[in-house]
Amino acid sequence: MLDDATITTIADELARAEADRTTVPLLTTRYPGMTVEDSYAVQNTWRRRGIEAGRRPVGRKIGLTSKVMQAATGITEPDYGAIFADMVFDNGSVIEHSRFSNVRIEVELAFVLREGLKGPDVTVFDVLRATEYVVPALEILSSRIEMSGRTIVDTISDNAAMGGMVYGGNPVRVGETDLRWVSALLYRNETIEESGVAAAVLTHPATGVAWLANKLAQHDDALQPGEIVLAGSFTRPVWIEPGDTVLADYRELGTVSCRFV
Repeated sequence: MLDDATITTIADELARAEADRTTVPLLTTRYPGMTVEDSYAVQNTWRRRGIEAGRRPVGRKIGLTSKVMQAATGITEPDYGAIFADMVFDNGSVIEHSRFSNVRIEVELAFVLREGLKGPDVTVFDVLRATEYVVPALEILSSRIEMSGRTIVDTISDNAAMGGMVYGGNPVRVGETDLRWVSALLYRNETIEESGVAAAVLTHPATGVAWLANKLAQHDDALQPGEIVLAGSFTRPVWIEPGDTVLADYRELGTVSCRFV
């Protein structure tokens, strides 16, 4: 386990990288004994300092919940990160590409909670009862740590590569559609780059939210009423360049789009 001073040093380094739109060398190379719990301590320190600086927390993201994402990253277990209000964009937003590092897009469902969820032992049924509605979303990935050779320790420390999210389409209440069979086509510049079905996320996207509530309990934390939870991507990430337009077509759930400049 790393000591508190080292945890703080790493959190400060990542905060500077986020502000400067730069990347830092792999943490696992520089701190070979760093553990998953160390990396969550770094993330929590970074999140707490963001709140102290006036950033408003609005939810969490879950990452690496599908086989395609695990294959794309070489990481085989889920992780989570924090979402602040300044990371959330409306449907159709024009977004500054240089705000992020190593920009990629993923297709996800976002759960908006009516009730809080506190683990351990939260189930899919608890998640469905607690959910006010589900809405289509895009996640913008931004990696502040160099990409090659990353492990889950690097990724978690980097707030699970969370950069931002765009939400839109048609919000649905639980029971109005079979969430497992929600599908999406991801277009970049009018060409389909990826497609997927939400069941790729742990067989049901609500399973990811249950995992998150139980994982947060290990860190003496819980999901709060009104929070947004990005449940995990069911496509591989698509690299984005300045000038790209992105649109995800969720069929009956509508579309979500944004443009990068």
